[in-house]
Amino acid sequence: MYPETFAYAHILGGLYGLALGDAWAMPALLRPRQTWDRYGGWIETLVAAPDDHPVHAGLLPGQVTDDTQQAMALAAAIAAEGTISVQGAADALIQWYDQVDGDESPYVGPSTRKAVKALKAGVDPHQSGLRGDTNGAVMRITPVGLVHPGDPESAVNDAVIACIPTHYTDVAVSGACAVAAAVAQAMVPDTTLEDIINTALWGAEIGLQRGMPWFGASVARKIDFAVQLATDYRLSERDRIQNLYDLIGCTLAVPDSVASAFGVLVMADGDPVQTAILAAALSGDADTAGAIACAIAGAWRSIDAIPMEYVQILREVNSQYNFEETAEDLYEVAIKNKSMGTSGTAPTLSDILGLEPDE
Repeated sequence: MYPETFAYAHILGGLYGLALGDAWAMPALLRPRQTWDRYGGWIETLVAAPDDHPVHAGLLPGQVTDDTQQAMALAAAIAAEGTISVQGAADALIQWYDQVDGDESPYVGPSTRKAVKALKAGVDPHQSGLRGDTNGAVMRITPVGLVHPGDPESAVNDAVIACIPTHYTDVAVSGACAVAAAVAQAMVPDTTLEDIINTALWGAEIGLQRGMPWFGASVARKIDFAVQLATDYRLSERDRIQNLYDLIGCTLAVPDSVASAFGVLVMADGDPVQTAILAAALSGDADTAGAIACAIAGAWRSIDAIPMEYVQILREVNSQYNFEETAEDLYEVAIKNKSMGTSGTAPTLSDILGLEPDE
């Protein structure tokens, strides 16, 4: 019997939203024109990847990719420990990597692959991610936001910790903090999409102050620009999608994928299915943009906004996961976090990173 509460419904919506956006955009091709021509317009339901897909060939309608797989691995680690830790995040990723035969998998990202190999060779998890600058941490960060409903500050602190083993550069942390903060804000009753975007901008700026100094465009400014492009109502939706692709990008780069995700989220007014449709049209690394955007949409609108027909497909095709049980586990962690509050006895970020107070 699952808890019938506001928070649980929105946590479950976040998890199913993540899977929905990932699977819906999974068959998209590399450029918007290619995707449009192949499918004769918008991808309006869950479909299989084409046989000639460069990464996802052979995946079934509704089948998720590494975006959801890694997020569920991180969620399991959070549930097991009751919190997020550097070692817990590292162990979760190693276990996932081995399960999917990561050495042979075509869709393990470059930063994650390099870091996991280092971890398996015995490198300290505080050192293994110091040059990880692609979007792997961003795509799996949703559970961190889900266990901090209405508490973006704590979500940002935990997002930093989750990034350390694989993606501890300032640009990667900035993107992860933007998404985690947005997810946490999305679960505030009566919050608005504008509130969610503003919280993401705040999270991006906070995250940029953490991690190894690295090069990369401003996540916050790219999100802001993406929202401007997405709301240029002089243009058709298809033209706005093309502008997001051309001017923001939908690549492995953190500022690109995060900003594009917020762009399609705003274009769809936070509706999970419409967000998924637009993310698929975006193309490129569309499954990551879709996973990010639809996770936020699901956390905002709740599970009630995702049609049951898609929920059933996601359950059946990805039967290795029990989304409801995972949501219940995360709900229990969220309740514990709320009871502790920001002034509780939980370790500070400095404690976890092993820093002295003046560092």
